[in-house]
Amino acid sequence: MNKGLLHQGFMTGQLLVAMPQMRDARFTRTVIYLCAHTSDGAMGLVLNRLVGALTFPDLLSQLGIDSVQNAEHIRIRSGGPVETGRGFVLHSVDYLEDATLKVGSEIGLTATLDILRDIAAGAGPRRSVLALGYAGWGPGQLDAEMQANAWLNVPADEELIFDDDLNDKWERCIGKLGANLTSLSGDIGHA
Repeated sequence: MNKGLLHQGFMTGQLLVAMPQMRDARFTRTVIYLCAHTSDGAMGLVLNRLVGALTFPDLLSQLGIDSVQNAEHIRIRSGGPVETGRGFVLHSVDYLEDATLKVGSEIGLTATLDILRDIAAGAGPRRSVLALGYAGWGPGQLDAEMQANAWLNVPADEELIFDDDLNDKWERCIGKLGANLTSLSGDIGHA
């Protein structure tokens, strides 16, 4: 986690959890890993939604990449509504390339074909999430949404980021805070 950014009020490396009263259907009950949050805006990947019926082998085939290992188990997430044709891999930092953005000491973000080739060949990172698209906010937009109680922020951990149990990820994130769903309020200044 980038402690310097957190001390400045930014949440890079944290999870955003949609409040129960989230009105934007694109983000209802979502968990988002914040890859960047600065005064210029924010960018994150939704972790608990899948992209329709597209499989990893289908994606590799579309990109002309041969799959050496059984890649059927890799599920593609819908990372958010922005640039839905662009792919991102959020991963453990045992895999790094020049194009990798280190989000913290444990997490990297890479958006190259090389990482997809390496994953397909069984030489990729130990843990990863493949997402198409991302969630983005302009300068001050996420901060305003936080002040309006649209989101909770939760410390990230590898299990919440990388596990494939998507059905209850949202509830587990809220539970990590020790919050009860019935006690969460959408009123500003009340949790």
